[in-house]
Amino acid sequence: MKTKVKEIVFKNKGTSNFSFDLVDLESILDLRPKDHNQFDHHKISFYVIIIITEKKGLHSINYKNYKYKKGTIFTLRKNSIHKFVKSNAKGKFLVFTEDFAIQNSNKKENLRLFQLFNEMLSSPKLQLTNNDFDEIENLLQQIEKEYLELNDEYSAEVIRSLVQVLIHKLFRIKSEKNDNLKNHNYHLQFMKLQELVENECFESKKAVYYANKMGVTTRTLNNIVKNTINKSVKSFIDEIVILQIKRLLANSQLSFTEIAYKSGFDDPTNFFKYFKKNTRLSPKQFREDYN
Repeated sequence: MKTKVKEIVFKNKGTSNFSFDLVDLESILDLRPKDHNQFDHHKISFYVIIIITEKKGLHSINYKNYKYKKGTIFTLRKNSIHKFVKSNAKGKFLVFTEDFAIQNSNKKENLRLFQLFNEMLSSPKLQLTNNDFDEIENLLQQIEKEYLELNDEYSAEVIRSLVQVLIHKLFRIKSEKNDNLKNHNYHLQFMKLQELVENECFESKKAVYYANKMGVTTRTLNNIVKNTINKSVKSFIDEIVILQIKRLLANSQLSFTEIAYKSGFDDPTNFFKYFKKNTRLSPKQFREDYN
């Protein structure tokens, strides 16, 4: 029987009142948590950086599977849905709240955080070269030493600074490989639009609806999306709608007809056609794949 996807809130496993945690990946893969199964889809309310240091495996993020190996980095923003796949891989799992990352930061630094972790701007997976990995691993060791060994009255600020350096370094590496991160003139408007669509996509799938919400023309809206991710605003909206529908299909007991109406379709037939057109799968096929 399907149950609603479990939402995991931040809970520091070691130091209390510290909005950051560092965990060995292998301990997560071996863990038997009481409140959720890490091998089932679950939603996170915090930010995560996964750094793979040994061996290979598979990780699912927002219903898409990603292969990984040594030097793979995953960046997951809050509200992402992911699940672990059993493996003997090793790595580090950095967990922190938004407040931890942006405290004492300026607007430009805050924007880097949201850009780096935004899967609409770039893939949540980053594969490092040996030189880049050595640099990131060295930084990781500094964080680990500060967190697990020193852990004194200065550690919170030192770790926060090191995490911000890590974010900037990963952003630099990502931006060298992804033009979407370089063309940042529209990023603030893009992320405002993204938040609107994620919250209201079942209310409307039309660009004019969001243009009116933002007080701009549909032409401006298209320019924002085109210049940021090189897609039309319609494709951008459809991508978000499909992800929200997938969440309902994979993590609820609602019937297909109920999901059709809930996601804003007047006719279930149009819902089936829309989903099949955008995924090449029927709703039934998708649900069976994630059963």
